[in-house]
Amino acid sequence: MPYFIYQVTEFPFRQLKKLEQHDAYRTASVRVKQLRTELAVGSPAMIKMIHAESELQAEDLLNQVRDPAPELGDD
Repeated sequence: MPYFIYQVTEFPFRQLKKLEQHDAYRTASVRVKQLRTELAVGSPAMIKMIHAESELQAEDLLNQVRDPAPELGDD
């Protein structure tokens, strides 16, 4: 399964822009770190990497709302 790299913007509405696709985690990870350092300070965009079978599945996973992680003491 490939690794997809997206630029995600939340305002005024959530937008996904596919930037790249890589077959190996290491190359995708290095590229994501490089793209994040190139973002302008204060930019509303985020760079995200997702592991998925297809571009459609990657965008579906990126659009899913996830519950916040439980904090210490939450039962």
